[in-house]
Amino acid sequence: MRLYGKFLAIHFKSAMQYKTSFFLSMLGQGFVTINTFLGIFFLFQRFHAIEGFTYSQVLLCYTVVLLQFYLAEFFARGFDRLDTLLGNGEFDRIMVRPRSTVFQVLTSRFEFTRLGRVLQVLILLPYSIATCEVAWDFPKVVTLIFMILGGALLFSSIFVAGAALSFFTTQGLEVINVFTDGGKEHGKYPWSVYGRRVLQFCTFVVPYALVQYHPLLFLLGRETNPLFVFLPLCAAWFLLPCALLWKLGVRHYKSTGS
Repeated sequence: MRLYGKFLAIHFKSAMQYKTSFFLSMLGQGFVTINTFLGIFFLFQRFHAIEGFTYSQVLLCYTVVLLQFYLAEFFARGFDRLDTLLGNGEFDRIMVRPRSTVFQVLTSRFEFTRLGRVLQVLILLPYSIATCEVAWDFPKVVTLIFMILGGALLFSSIFVAGAALSFFTTQGLEVINVFTDGGKEHGKYPWSVYGRRVLQFCTFVVPYALVQYHPLLFLLGRETNPLFVFLPLCAAWFLLPCALLWKLGVRHYKSTGS
């Protein structure tokens, strides 16, 4: 963790070399998702509920998903540039260094300007918590924390899987955006809105629903089983196939000769 902190400090110092550019970029990032929130707001001006979920409940759902995604994007963004490391031969250096390849790729990039998005969500999250009509108690607070942590881990796992595929294609695959940005955008509404088949896929294949829909039902009092508190942590199983795919990719790796 000490070495990780040093890498974090190095990237932060690098970003702060141009302070005005940094803060303007962070401010611009903070306005990226405003249009989406406005879209949800105007939609609920016409329709007062969607599949039984009110505006404040959907807002809670979406702010949690956004926070999950932005945390993963900030901490695991290094995997998104693996194709560049493979193409310019930089991964050869990573292979011979006395640290794990995962750690080195993980610390190769931090998008500090994305903190503007995180701050925006942190402003909206307390509002959604206060207006969603949830009877908050200790188990529900723990559930919310587990949702954020479990979701960040899930999206990070998808970044790892997308990077691992680059070992076989030597370039990034845009199809991964369906599961990263697509999962974020579709996560603005509870997954049951999209139908039973989609909900099953997002529960048992790519477990978005374990960090969004099912624990949300517990927060809203529609489910009373205390095991729902731990469902977001169950999404960690998705990290296993992603890690195995990464190991397989590293074994498959052959230098481009660049």
